[in-house]
Amino acid sequence: MTFELNCPVCLKPLEGDNKHLECPDRHSYDAAKQGYWNLLLANQKRSKDPGDNAEMVLARRQFLALGHYQPLADTIAQQLVSIVTEKPAPRILDMGCGEGYYTHRMHQQLELTSNDYQLAGLDISKHAVKAACNQTKALTWMVASGARMPVADGSLDLITVLFSRLMPDEFSRTLKPGAELLIAYPGEDHLIELRHLIYDQVRHSGFDPAAVLGAQFEALATESVRYTFTLPDQAQIAQLLAMTPHGWRINQAARDRLAALDHLELTLDVSLARFKRL
Repeated sequence: MTFELNCPVCLKPLEGDNKHLECPDRHSYDAAKQGYWNLLLANQKRSKDPGDNAEMVLARRQFLALGHYQPLADTIAQQLVSIVTEKPAPRILDMGCGEGYYTHRMHQQLELTSNDYQLAGLDISKHAVKAACNQTKALTWMVASGARMPVADGSLDLITVLFSRLMPDEFSRTLKPGAELLIAYPGEDHLIELRHLIYDQVRHSGFDPAAVLGAQFEALATESVRYTFTLPDQAQIAQLLAMTPHGWRINQAARDRLAALDHLELTLDVSLARFKRL
């Protein structure tokens, strides 16, 4: 189940053990004490500490642990297994894995069906990947750039992209011909009740992954995951707000409206889209 990595500098294969890796050009990497690989180069950083900070990661971990998104995680994991079930020794990458909530559920579902697979999680945030290591030590976790993933050309059977930026050229480079992308993105009614409380005018994104991926990918199917759930108290409302981008944009009047609530009923509306690399 060990995931084969490539050097982020030269993209040549990395070899070694679970403590140290080195490529033929002698670029070398040591595993962090938490068990992940830091394969993010200094010139790939747009800031000193890219990606989600420690506070954002903690807020997301706390909210996701409440189980409100568990049906979504289960559906994603089941779709993943259905895609790779007939593939011999599939190699799967969760790009933008965050704190590993969905990746861990993928791992649990794969363990029920197959022992011959490779699964890795990649995120640019070291805080997120450190948290992911606490989910399970059985997977390969790496801090790396999604714009230059440390995996070989045409080596992946599936990339999952859950609420993360799409990188069509890099996805096309690393996926095998005919291999798939599984993308999760918010539907138009996702957390619509919260958005109405925060914004004077709620706008629809109109996001279309096919328009971003272009001619390198063929759309196969899209499934909507939709259900309602209730946040029973102020603590959970605050946890949700802290983990979403809405929490960065909220003004004081909207914050006061939310503070007056003793519960909040919400709609989860997420689209799962499958694409094939041509």
